[in-house]
Amino acid sequence: MTQIPVVAAVIRRENKVLLARRPDHKRHGGLWEFPGGKVDEGETEVDAVTRELLEELGVETVSVGSVVYACRDPGSPFLVRFLDVAIRGVPEPTEHTEISWIEPDSLPALDLAPCDARFVAEHLLRLPR
Repeated sequence: MTQIPVVAAVIRRENKVLLARRPDHKRHGGLWEFPGGKVDEGETEVDAVTRELLEELGVETVSVGSVVYACRDPGSPFLVRFLDVAIRGVPEPTEHTEISWIEPDSLPALDLAPCDARFVAEHLLRLPR
């Protein structure tokens, strides 16, 4: 199966991270995720996350860090790579049904997309605070 690269933005504000609920008609519909999307042909991960955040949230990307975690989405060709991202602007959900700033300790109680749940359990909650 060919891998399709996907970027997921880990956006922080104070002690919270930004999550978005996927539309019901899409894969993992209704589940929460870190915003992002597929890397198009010829795009870098930075280009892709910048484009996706502008399209999905209407925000400008200020900086993009390196990949902090990667996960193969079960039963699909998607390889999701999580990157720390700083933004400018007020996020508004244009493609998601809702967005929310959530404390990391509260994330396990949410219905998260599979890779997002693994990222939270295996990486985010293990970081020193």
